[in-house]
Amino acid sequence: MMRATRHRPRPWAALLLSATLLTGCSEMNLFGHMAKRAAGDDPPPVGGAAPNYKIGKPYQVKGVWYYPREDWEYDESGIASWYGPDFHGKQTANGEIFDQNAVSAAHKTLPMPSVVRVTNLENGRALVIRVNDRGPFANGRVIDLSRRAAQLLGFEGQGTARVRVQIMPEESRALAGKLNTAPTAGGREPQVAAAPRESVTAETLPAPGSREAPRTISSGTVSSPAEARNAQALAKAERALANPDVQMDSVKATSLFVQAGAFSRHDNALRLQARLSGVGRPVISQTHVKGQTLFRVRFGPLSSVEEADRLLESVIATGQQDARVIVD
Repeated sequence: MMRATRHRPRPWAALLLSATLLTGCSEMNLFGHMAKRAAGDDPPPVGGAAPNYKIGKPYQVKGVWYYPREDWEYDESGIASWYGPDFHGKQTANGEIFDQNAVSAAHKTLPMPSVVRVTNLENGRALVIRVNDRGPFANGRVIDLSRRAAQLLGFEGQGTARVRVQIMPEESRALAGKLNTAPTAGGREPQVAAAPRESVTAETLPAPGSREAPRTISSGTVSSPAEARNAQALAKAERALANPDVQMDSVKATSLFVQAGAFSRHDNALRLQARLSGVGRPVISQTHVKGQTLFRVRFGPLSSVEEADRLLESVIATGQQDARVIVD
């Protein structure tokens, strides 16, 4: 693996040179994470390796803006990649130390840490994974897994896999709360003291007329239902993360597409379709998302990830920076 020298006068020139010379999975992993470090979403200073809750500010990589936020309904299918030796022992974007032999993941916008369930749609293997880093920034990738996570999901050798990524909202909120934060839909707020909990005491009463004092037989506190649910979610998340357990899901055959855009107006989709006629023959398909009708401009189905990657680059070159690879 190539290493950048300390006296480079043009960081982006070295970055582009490295990306040109490397091939295959290593190329995607190295380029994506070098781009991450140049994105402006910098990790804390060295020495701050204690985990912390972080959403982060909007940042730009290769002309594309990313907007980190809390999204408790996140559920996306796409292409996963993995990273390992070149970043082993280095800091992640939220201040932890990356261990390629542990189960973790990098995501472009989800809070850090978040708990996600990643399912390999090619073999049915599913794993609960902790997001603690930013990336991947290679076009067409939705999540970057540690080497160990890729091994457990069965795609280390091939480099990529079709996956479904689903956030686990209760577990993610509970994990964030443990790190002394109070995440909300719009960001973070300082944590406040817990509300007082009512004490409960049971006593035995003496017989009528007796001078014997009442005796306490039990005492304790009553937690609110919300506190109880949060504690259960935290315990569940910590068990799953401490002992990664591969589960098997039933999966069906999927197809690959490059989606250039999605619009609520059909005429906007027609205009994009015409503009992309020089790239190929995109098709307009109609779908319904959360009660809204959308018109998608897509290429496909495609035969391989490699074909999808090439087509995606051609679409992005026309100015469609939001184009992406879709697994459907």
